[in-house]
Amino acid sequence: MPDLNLQLLSDLDLQLVLSAILYLAIGGAYLVVVPALLYFYLQNRWNVAGSVERTFLYGMVFVFFPGLLLLSPFLNFRPKKRQLQG
Repeated sequence: MPDLNLQLLSDLDLQLVLSAILYLAIGGAYLVVVPALLYFYLQNRWNVAGSVERTFLYGMVFVFFPGLLLLSPFLNFRPKKRQLQG
């Protein structure tokens, strides 16, 4: 009987660890990875995106808002400085 309980506990620990790893991976992808990729895409296409693309991007910003909020101190959509000849 004690061997059965030990095996059951071992299986339970393995399931707990695997589920924790899965939750961390999904949460990390939702809060960090996809918003970072979305941020870099927005950075490159912000001033030249068409209306359909812009609508899709607004939807992605809505879906990944918590992750973009975490990355918001690094967001900068201002155009780069121009060099004026004078």
